[in-house]
Amino acid sequence: MKTAQDLRQLLQSKWGYAYDVQLRQLRNRLYFQVMWRYLEQVSFPLNEEEYLAHLHEVLLYLHEWQVVEQVWHWLEQTRERPRLGRAVSLPLSLGQRAGEWLGEPG
Repeated sequence: MKTAQDLRQLLQSKWGYAYDVQLRQLRNRLYFQVMWRYLEQVSFPLNEEEYLAHLHEVLLYLHEWQVVEQVWHWLEQTRERPRLGRAVSLPLSLGQRAGEWLGEPG
């Protein structure tokens, strides 16, 4: 099972910084986003402990949705890079249960 520390290490080894990640719903799709802010910035609003707790919370959703390997593979393969004001986004494939998570009527 992937941990917050595993995710932090992957982000840091990929781009050199522990970037913030978010889950966003846009136009009836869920996205995993790597934001342009990162832990090593003086202005970053979280300390190390809070950052790892945030990653843990995001991972709980990814595990529940069974998309951890999808996210990991994408993070390892993408050539995109977070830039100021522009997140790197992965549309998540949630399969047949997507409506449950998006609040759509069954």
